[in-house]
Amino acid sequence: MKITPQKLYEKLLKKFGNPNWWPVDKKYHEKNLTDPRYEIIVGTILTQNTNWPNVEKALENLKSEKKLDIKKISEINLAHLKKIIKPSGFFNQKAKRLKNLSLYLKNNYNCDLDYFFNKELQMIRKELLSLNGIGPETADSILLYAGNLPIFVVDAYSKRICERLPLYTNLNYMDIQNYFQNELLKIYNKNEVVKIYNELHALIVNLAKKYCKKKPNCIDCFLNKNCMHAKQLSQ
Repeated sequence: MKITPQKLYEKLLKKFGNPNWWPVDKKYHEKNLTDPRYEIIVGTILTQNTNWPNVEKALENLKSEKKLDIKKISEINLAHLKKIIKPSGFFNQKAKRLKNLSLYLKNNYNCDLDYFFNKELQMIRKELLSLNGIGPETADSILLYAGNLPIFVVDAYSKRICERLPLYTNLNYMDIQNYFQNELLKIYNKNEVVKIYNELHALIVNLAKKYCKKKPNCIDCFLNKNCMHAKQLSQ
């Protein structure tokens, strides 16, 4: 039986529960009077080409120096920023990207994320994509998780699941994104989809890390009856 995005969401949610993603340190931001959404924005840059535990180490370094703030990152010495975020890997590139994005938010939006996110979604997306080092996945993660805006994030895990189930055969980023959004909007209203996009993307990551790895564990996977790749391997 062919699985749909809705059915995939329901099965993953039943198996893994609510992923509660993206995590932020609310106590830190309350204490330091900073915007927790900026922590998510920083996390989307730091998580490029690395795993989450490494990102957490870099975020802890930023918090320990009380630098997790748009204005402070825009003004920080670049060499020092590289040192702080070193645990995340590729720190030379990431430091420049963080500083560039922070300067953009400072110079164009006076460090006000309400002002930044209070525009038409595709306009904000276009701005983000114009910045060095921000591609579709990073831009859409910022829009969805920090901006709470209705856009589905596509990553390597999503493409892998689409290819193996198969859920959708065209593996182009925008085609996959449009497919998920169009299918889910048939079932859920516009007020619900932000939550659905948020949870489904995080759940797909969970699935890919625990079962649908590069070398998949199809035998133990709870979706093997719905998966063409698992059926082919068993033949």
